[in-house]
Amino acid sequence: MSAMTKAKGFKKSKTGTYLSIGTTAFGALSVLKQVKKARTEHDTLRLVDAAVSAAAIVTGVALLLRELKRLGDDDVLLG
Repeated sequence: MSAMTKAKGFKKSKTGTYLSIGTTAFGALSVLKQVKKARTEHDTLRLVDAAVSAAAIVTGVALLLRELKRLGDDDVLLG
């Protein structure tokens, strides 16, 4: 089995999905810093950019949680 095949399989596994959720959520720290900087500088455009980035993070996590549910993980608190 090639390394590329293993990597593709990991991406679709529960462990890979959890790792993706963690990585995506870690991106939220960057957005929080961006919001803080935008507020201190009264930069509306940067604040709008941070809001759009936050929406992308929320959507990404929601998609990953849906993937976990599809994989049959009953530990996720989505029902």
